Amino acid sequence: MEIRNVRIGNRQLEIENALSSGTLQEFENLQRLNVRLAVAKHRYEIKIGRRTLPELGDEIHSWLPHRARRVAVISNQKVFSLYGGQTLKSLRAAQYVVSHWLMGDGEQHKTLATVQKALLFLSETGLERTDAVVALGGGVIGDLAGFAAATYLRGIPFFQVPTTLIAQIDSSVGGKTGVNLPHGKNLVGAFHQPCGVLIDTETLTTLAGRDLVSGWCESIKQGAVGNRTLFKQTRDYLKTIKSNPDALVSPALEKLIRSQCAFKAAIVTGDERETTERTDHLSRRVLNFGHTVGHALESITKYRRFRHGEAVGYGMLVAGQMSKDLGLLATSELELLRATVRLAGSLPAASDLDEGAIMRSILRDKKSVDGRIKWVLLERIGRARIVDGREITPRLLRGSITDGLKKNF
Repeated sequence: MEIRNVRIGNRQLEIENALSSGTLQEFENLQRLNVRLAVAKHRYEIKIGRRTLPELGDEIHSWLPHRARRVAVISNQKVFSLYGGQTLKSLRAAQYVVSHWLMGDGEQHKTLATVQKALLFLSETGLERTDAVVALGGGVIGDLAGFAAATYLRGIPFFQVPTTLIAQIDSSVGGKTGVNLPHGKNLVGAFHQPCGVLIDTETLTTLAGRDLVSGWCESIKQGAVGNRTLFKQTRDYLKTIKSNPDALVSPALEKLIRSQCAFKAAIVTGDERETTERTDHLSRRVLNFGHTVGHALESITKYRRFRHGEAVGYGMLVAGQMSKDLGLLATSELELLRATVRLAGSLPAASDLDEGAIMRSILRDKKSVDGRIKWVLLERIGRARIVDGREITPRLLRGSITDGLKKNF
């Protein structure tokens, strides 16, 4: 996959190699990111803006290389009650035959059983190979709807309409889809790139506080492994809304979301399928910073205590502590990471969790290679390093978990 350009009005700005130079350009009026998958000749756009949802039908019409007749919307009751009406109206205005299906709300519903129900819905609706699926909601909906689209008729087009911050900056970009198994998160899945991503920042105004915290933690993660400019941009915005929460939806937020999407897309273009042999700082693996422990926290609490980003927040603190204990990360950098996670907001208590259960869950991480975890750690804020699990002793891991899960908020 390859990012070709960024549209700003009628101008084209090349952003290839932005990461290799260690910087991300800042775009004041960015409306679309164009992403091209070189091998499969697949290209899609990410459209970002305020009150863009009414344009969904027209966007799908322009994004699809052929004329679909039917569009199936997958969402949940909570999201659909807020944005289902606008979505259906826009699609019908574009002359699509529209149906919808609502799954349960929450990570505990991201299962093979739910996928089966979704596939039955697509079949009963009569979708054909040229028809499309729309994922309307957060990361759980996007992951599950994308996986259903990837497997129905061996793959049909789908579109991401993320309504949570964490989905807008992370899970909607990159083509990872999948579901959980009892032994761990996202153990079943497929790479299935969307045909387009439409981000309406207005949807963030209806999010609960914890969902925003979850998204801020993912924002911090991407800055921590991406570059210092993105980290600083995220930190500065968090300081702003800390003093003025009413300024949530603003040009500054749109600019931050655009920068986050540009970073994520740039990483994915260079390593779409997370090549296991790669260990450099531009490997897609670096996006897993904080996720090894984060997924373990979610799994052992049966996805009921933590939002995904909250668990990643703790995972970053554990990985940061581990980086320091290995002599990779300066104490001042660890303190900067901790202070920025605090800016994201309060996290649920985690110090009561059984460290042995966390360590056992980590061993089942789907990203293990030859039975060993490849840890994403930090050399400094903005520079990740992939470390072989043989360098992490059980004593070091346990100590990092203890220190990282302390309540510091």
